[in-house]
Amino acid sequence: MSRFRSLFVLVLGLVVLTSCSQAPTNLDMPSQTHEDLVSFFEAWREFRVPPAVDGVPDFSRETIAAQWNDFPSWRSTLDSFPIEEWAVNEQVDWHLVNAELNGLQFDHEVLKPWQRDPAYYVYFYPSPTDVPNREGPMIEGSLEVSYYEYPLSDEDAAHIEAGLRIMPALFESAQENLTGNARDLWIKGAESIREQSTALHAYAERMATSRPGIAEAAGEAQAASDNFADWLDRQADSKTGESGVGKDNMTWALKNIHYLPLTWEEEVVLVKRELARSHAALRLEENRNRSLPELERIASPAEYDQKLNAAVDEYMAFLEEEEILPLKDYMDLALRERIGSFSPISSDDELRGFFSEVGYRDEMAMRTHHYHWIDLARMRDEPTDSPIRNSPLWYNIFDGRAEGLATGMEEMMMHAGLMDDRPRGREMIWILLAQRAARALGGLYQHANMMTLEEAARFADKWTPRGFLPWDGSTIQHEQHFYLRQPAYGESYVIGKIEIEKLLAEYARERAEDFTLYQFMDDMNSMGIIPVSLINWELNGDDSEIQMMIGR
Repeated sequence: MSRFRSLFVLVLGLVVLTSCSQAPTNLDMPSQTHEDLVSFFEAWREFRVPPAVDGVPDFSRETIAAQWNDFPSWRSTLDSFPIEEWAVNEQVDWHLVNAELNGLQFDHEVLKPWQRDPAYYVYFYPSPTDVPNREGPMIEGSLEVSYYEYPLSDEDAAHIEAGLRIMPALFESAQENLTGNARDLWIKGAESIREQSTALHAYAERMATSRPGIAEAAGEAQAASDNFADWLDRQADSKTGESGVGKDNMTWALKNIHYLPLTWEEEVVLVKRELARSHAALRLEENRNRSLPELERIASPAEYDQKLNAAVDEYMAFLEEEEILPLKDYMDLALRERIGSFSPISSDDELRGFFSEVGYRDEMAMRTHHYHWIDLARMRDEPTDSPIRNSPLWYNIFDGRAEGLATGMEEMMMHAGLMDDRPRGREMIWILLAQRAARALGGLYQHANMMTLEEAARFADKWTPRGFLPWDGSTIQHEQHFYLRQPAYGESYVIGKIEIEKLLAEYARERAEDFTLYQFMDDMNSMGIIPVSLINWELNGDDSEIQMMIGR
């Protein structure tokens, strides 16, 4: 398997494929020390995975009800830990576990993805994700085939084939479990299942010669996926309900799962401000650059390879020369492995997708956002001392830190001087921020049930400059669907950036003349990919936001 996350993927797969019972719920443990918390966390991770019946994850009404019935004993045990006596870093770990418990509570009381969200049953993922865990609600142990090394070993091939062969039964059970009435989730979920079918077909063709058993299993999984999508389509006209969780539920999730000291209303105000700021800044940049030629898109594979590799060279040199952060060997490799390849188009009017429209005009803009891959490499090569932080957090609890820093690096590096010789490239940075703010507002309005998914996509199109984000294009359609599935994620790019700016300001104020950006970045990275409010507590000794949100 790939050295990126081999252990992670194998463990998840084995949990689903071999599990047959829930973890004990009487939790006879002393609940006194951080070591006890780690043991609790390991047992909790087993409990939160529904059992498998003949290898198939069981989301039946009876099983879900049984899990919810056992949940209070887990909550009671976690609440009994005397964390006030612990070191701050250990208390932070407790709050990370607490956030996961709150995530499961939110699933049972509000999201109910196994019941409301057909895309929850996507089980086959052909491409990697750039954050610690797959974005959005997902079935633990699903097949992430891009993380394996090819050609496959016999062991890995057996694991993939076994996962493929449970998919027909999983989709049959999904038709029993999916009783929800959320219209947008239903319709877009059916599209996600069809995209899974397409990916399975491509994978079957890829493996036909080298692994015919996998190819056969993928073909059977594709047929079952197609049948599932057909069933979803037949039910679609009867689905008339709203898909958003509502403002109050959104605020609860922000504070109790993502540890953000904000309400839905406050997030709207902040994101509106960022949307206006990005547009105003873009117009000022355009005025300053009015005598310069417009950027032209990269036009050939040779130009693509040359410019993208040169951009990594320039970016890494900038980070070192400007003393932005300590450089490690894995950073250059992490960025270079994600350069990708040139994508041809049939005409000058054709769009490749929003982020390519930016990246093909200025190749540096997305290098900064690709801090994601540095994050994941650091998680692999320089793990923290905490087993809890080293395990990718569920319920996308990491989103503000992961997406916020990747987004923040774009503008922060521009202000630090990276784009000084790229005046038109500075325009791309503001376009990126405008797009993220526009889609974030659409996501917030979806969850307030003030907009449908289509209306949110049209809103994002309207407020993204230069026509780079057509409302009916795959980029914004996928994004608004995903943000509807996972409350808090859509705005995490912008809100997370703001939280990191707050963290930087407080860190610098506390240290005065001793402050260096170099040390700040190293200290923040060393905390792991966790909510920024918890990083602030550990780095700056300020737990006021935690007490306001959670208390004890």
